[in-house]
Amino acid sequence: QVQLVESGGGLVQTGGSLRLSCAASVLTLEYYTLVWFRQAPGKEREGVSCITRYSSNTNYADSVKGRFTISRDNAANTAYLEMNSLKPEDTAVYTCAAYLSSIDEARCNLDVSDANTIRGQGTQVTVSS
Repeated sequence: QVQLVESGGGLVQTGGSLRLSCAASVLTLEYYTLVWFRQAPGKEREGVSCITRYSSNTNYADSVKGRFTISRDNAANTAYLEMNSLKPEDTAVYTCAAYLSSIDEARCNLDVSDANTIRGQGTQVTVSS
């Protein structure tokens, strides 16, 4: 069964850091663009960051630019989201998603629809003030 499994979430104080991982099984991650989403209670889901197949392009929501860094290790079939200078407003369930993409994709899509993605179950990130 194709799976994406997130890990690394937890409780951290304001200003702290966390590193999320997204491990893929069955699928070969290098054929997919990776997207991290987050959703806080009562709020719409937000595309946080994405990265193309061979890391030629990354994209970030304005709310996390300069604080979050997305990366991937295709050999390990895993993607990462390094989150620094965390704020209470970063509290949310973080989910990774993958969509098939072309090798020459110029810009990854933070707004990709659910119909075109494989998604994990999510990991909770809580930032205390």
